[in-house]
Amino acid sequence: MTQIATDHLELDSAHQLSALDRCDSCGAQAYVRVTMSTGELFFCAHHGAQFKEKLSATALEWHDESSRLLEEANN
Repeated sequence: MTQIATDHLELDSAHQLSALDRCDSCGAQAYVRVTMSTGELFFCAHHGAQFKEKLSATALEWHDESSRLLEEANN
């Protein structure tokens, strides 16, 4: 398996997160999906930021839609 090492690990994905996707840490709406070799993890913006440094070293994909929070706040 190939590991991707970049300063900002984020890849596009066809699946947009919805209100049905929930944070694995607190149950809030998930805005971050992390694909690991063992499966997927979902996080709210807060927990995604909290775990990013630790998980990005082994993550296969880091899909972050937390910018949607700013869009929703401006509407």
